[in-house]
Amino acid sequence: MDGNRTIDPNCSEKPPVAIDIILQLDIFGIILYSVLTFMAAVSMLVYIEECWYIYRNVPSHKKSAIIWVNGAAPVIGTMSCLGMWIPLATMFTDMTSACYFAIVVFKFLVLMIEEVGGDEAFLRRAGRNKLKISTGPCCCCCLCLPHVNITRRSLFLLKLGSFQFALMKVVITILSVILWTNGNFDVTDIAVTGASIWIVLGVGVLTIIALWPVAIMFMHLRTALRSLKIIPKYAMYQLVLVLSQLQSAIINILAKMGTIACTPPYSSQARGYLMSQQLLILEMFIITLVTRLLYRRQYEPLPDDEHDDDHTKMVLPAENSGIA
Repeated sequence: MDGNRTIDPNCSEKPPVAIDIILQLDIFGIILYSVLTFMAAVSMLVYIEECWYIYRNVPSHKKSAIIWVNGAAPVIGTMSCLGMWIPLATMFTDMTSACYFAIVVFKFLVLMIEEVGGDEAFLRRAGRNKLKISTGPCCCCCLCLPHVNITRRSLFLLKLGSFQFALMKVVITILSVILWTNGNFDVTDIAVTGASIWIVLGVGVLTIIALWPVAIMFMHLRTALRSLKIIPKYAMYQLVLVLSQLQSAIINILAKMGTIACTPPYSSQARGYLMSQQLLILEMFIITLVTRLLYRRQYEPLPDDEHDDDHTKMVLPAENSGIA
């Protein structure tokens, strides 16, 4: 490293307060912030209108799951907008988005089951079939794993696998805030002796465990729910996951390594957070519009399995699923 290199003092300071951002905005900055704020506001208005539509047109047993799943993109976009305007609150806005999406993971699993008709209908339709558990993100390479019988116990374990993430993410977030107030938690501290790295690793393990049951259920029901556009719905759910978690993590790592240059009043890390939030606002706006098209439909029950074998075809036991 060049010993004569000078570093702007602002590069090592905390993120600026909101009033400093407003006072230092140039014409381009004013336009950019205005457009992104407009996108976040439109996303939330579209979501509110969609909630009203769902409340009036969707059967009661599906309302909660659909509303939660539809809210993933607009909630993350709104939180990113707040973090963009108030950089000092980034930790709290990110935690709010992460907690909401943890609940969405569980609700998407519930949604797929409810689209079939609920627990009883799912067990009745799929009771003669088996679950293929050699799927991502845990066991996609373990093709030797046996198929699992579909029972009340296996269905309960699938739900539990996703529900634990929704519960534990909230608990871990509360714990993180408590540690932060005591000075023991810093999202930028990746030292082994710090609490942040262990909390992040723990959340990562819980996330993988929670995504596994959703992937198992999707692989099992993708044919039965094809007419309900479950594949593009699942793609949107996965896209929100990748953009809100993986994309943000990559940008923050680059900022931590100094790849992203410091631009006063933003330090390298604060600018990384800013770039991530601005990208998320745009991406979540587009996903909100696409999601609205996917869920804006008449919610009719699936045909009875005895009348429509194509719609109820699921993963069969290995001995009955040979390819002609």
